[in-house]
Amino acid sequence: MSPPAQAILGAVNTPRHGSFDPAEIAKFDALAARFWDESADFKPLHRLNPVRTAYIQARTPLAGRRVLDVGCGGGLLAEALCRHGAQVTAVDRAAGMIEVARLHAAESGLAIDYRCGDAEQLLADSLHSFDVVCCMEMLEHVPDPAAMLATLAQWVKPGGELFVSTLNRNAKAFALAIVGAEYVLRLLPRGTHEYARFIKPSELARWARDAQLQVSDMAGIAYDPLADRARLTDDVSVNYLVHLHAADSP
Repeated sequence: MSPPAQAILGAVNTPRHGSFDPAEIAKFDALAARFWDESADFKPLHRLNPVRTAYIQARTPLAGRRVLDVGCGGGLLAEALCRHGAQVTAVDRAAGMIEVARLHAAESGLAIDYRCGDAEQLLADSLHSFDVVCCMEMLEHVPDPAAMLATLAQWVKPGGELFVSTLNRNAKAFALAIVGAEYVLRLLPRGTHEYARFIKPSELARWARDAQLQVSDMAGIAYDPLADRARLTDDVSVNYLVHLHAADSP
């Protein structure tokens, strides 16, 4: 079986525990030391981050607002939001990532409340307390993304905003995000993604409705490896961002 074919079937044999997958956490924990090296494994993420930050900033005020970043990794988005004046709480299960995030924030003089562990336990007393909740490039790495989205919705204040990004599930996304990015251009480590976990926009919209969230906007993100540049597009066939709005009452 070819490596790309194994990538498609990988999710079938991956052990899953509740709202997280230990193998996924270990995968990213092992890369933590290279997170802030813009020429290493997370280079595409560094190019995507200004685009998704601008997307968030254009749709909701950030200065002085309480913002939660779930699945924060090494703190790329958390730092960007903090620089725009947000009061940021950021959570991740990968201890190595949180350690790197804390060190980098301290070196940058940024006050970010980083927490390591299960978000549902760490934020049990924070229901409906954040103005903005973000979850970038994480839903395709959890066993039950619908349940995760419903959990994210519980932390948003009535009338608040939720922003997520993920990957579409189709032949084009498989060709570009897995075969191209991981095996041909080697922009990402092999095994970063599993095709079976990719999420169609229609699925995400249905889960949002079930969680009492309204889809306010959806946009694609295109990354050009030759120009080493990312930009927003109307094409959601591969990477895409979604802006969700919580109901005015819980």
